[in-house]
Amino acid sequence: QVQLVESGGGSVQPRGSLRLSCSASGFTLDQYNIGWFRHAPGKEREGVSCVSSSGGSTYGDYVKGRFTISRDIAKNTVYLQMNSLKPEDTAVYYCAVEYYGSSCIFLRHNGMDYWGKGTLVTVSS
Repeated sequence: QVQLVESGGGSVQPRGSLRLSCSASGFTLDQYNIGWFRHAPGKEREGVSCVSSSGGSTYGDYVKGRFTISRDIAKNTVYLQMNSLKPEDTAVYYCAVEYYGSSCIFLRHNGMDYWGKGTLVTVSS
């Protein structure tokens, strides 16, 4: 049974850092693509970053140079290190798995197959 559990969200001041974790079960990270997406109030869900089954990664332009995606195969966990946070990064962050295709790499949420419940990140002074 596939499960994705996000953790690590919270409140942080602008220019602060957080690390999100996505713990996966029911599959191994080298099988499928895993993406991070976010949904802010009043906005559409948008792709943040993706790590492919082979370990390649992509980022949305709005987080490039600030966010880093990584994975620990042994722990079956994907991380999102978020630095230099801005108020506009405030959102619920979700991880999602794509069994087959390229939606993740192109940061398209519509093609993702299974989602976690999300973790809230609030950036405010």
